[in-house]
Amino acid sequence: MKKIIAFTFCALAASSVFAALPPLTPEQAEAAALTKAKTAYGDKVGAYQLCQAQNRIADRFRVAGTAAPAACVAPPPFVPPVVAAAAPAASATPAAPAAK
Repeated sequence: MKKIIAFTFCALAASSVFAALPPLTPEQAEAAALTKAKTAYGDKVGAYQLCQAQNRIADRFRVAGTAAPAACVAPPPFVPPVVAAAAPAASATPAAPAAK
């Protein structure tokens, strides 16, 4: 009986963890987008370095007369994402009134 009560209490306490979080502020959204972009770029760099390492090993064990391993494509330099808040500010300027 004590196990059932303890399990029920833990299940109810754990369910409060899944409560909805408040929406992100624009600054937090920008920081999250930058972190996501940096992580994606780091993954691309890691894949490039892995490709180079695999090619070095493949060259070491390649038999004469066989094709060379495929060339690795270097990732472009990191470019931070465009700030979404700046775009609406530029378009928020009032348009000139239409001439009659």
